[in-house]
Amino acid sequence: MNDEPKTIIAIDLGSRAVKIAIVKGEEPFELFAYDTALFYSEFGEPATDGFRLDMSRFGVSDDAIVRATGYGRNALNIADAEVAPEIQAHVAGAVFQTGLTDFTLVDLGGQDSKIVWVKDGTVDDFFMNDRCAASAGRYLENMANVLRMSLDELSRYWENPEPLSATCAVFGESELVAKLAKGVDRRRLAAGVNAQILRRFAAKLDSNPPGKIVLVGGVAKNGAIAKLLAIRYDIPIIIPEHPQHNACLGLIMH
Repeated sequence: MNDEPKTIIAIDLGSRAVKIAIVKGEEPFELFAYDTALFYSEFGEPATDGFRLDMSRFGVSDDAIVRATGYGRNALNIADAEVAPEIQAHVAGAVFQTGLTDFTLVDLGGQDSKIVWVKDGTVDDFFMNDRCAASAGRYLENMANVLRMSLDELSRYWENPEPLSATCAVFGESELVAKLAKGVDRRRLAAGVNAQILRRFAAKLDSNPPGKIVLVGGVAKNGAIAKLLAIRYDIPIIIPEHPQHNACLGLIMH
């Protein structure tokens, strides 16, 4: 009987990026991230039972355990994968990465945002906004393009934000262009964009004020949003070492 630990491939199928964590036996985990469209075009092929992953691309055999979660886990499912709900995967990942069991999880992804109230390491309540990208990474990408900034530069500005009223990612672009035409400083507009992200989900946080916030997802790399959260709630914001791969690590620990 072979009791050797198996290889596990954990995949978070996001709308903008596919995140992957691989554990080979007792070895440290490896992390990868790919553009979603690139992943589906180059890392496997459609099959009758779903998208079939090319295991050889990751240097593992076909008998590896595959676990999947995220935006595309059902729409473009991975064949032979163990599928897990995204919220539970994120909670497990946050508990694993922080050691905390009571906190409010804020996940800002590419096209949606989630707030999860966690007690004793399990989901107590949650809110998810998947109807509008104005509170997620896609909005930041679009606004950065209008301002001719990189996402890294955009994330530096939080002070003296220019008030923005548009609540739609599309109309937000027009509002920025109009303000640029009036001579509003790009840095104030960048701060306004970051403040607008927080404004879109702050009401839900206010309804159940957080004692501790664990910030995950790709947008966790935006330092301005973490700063604005810390100021609003007067608490430290905890960002795990691997915020973008948080759900993947949760799948591994599942």
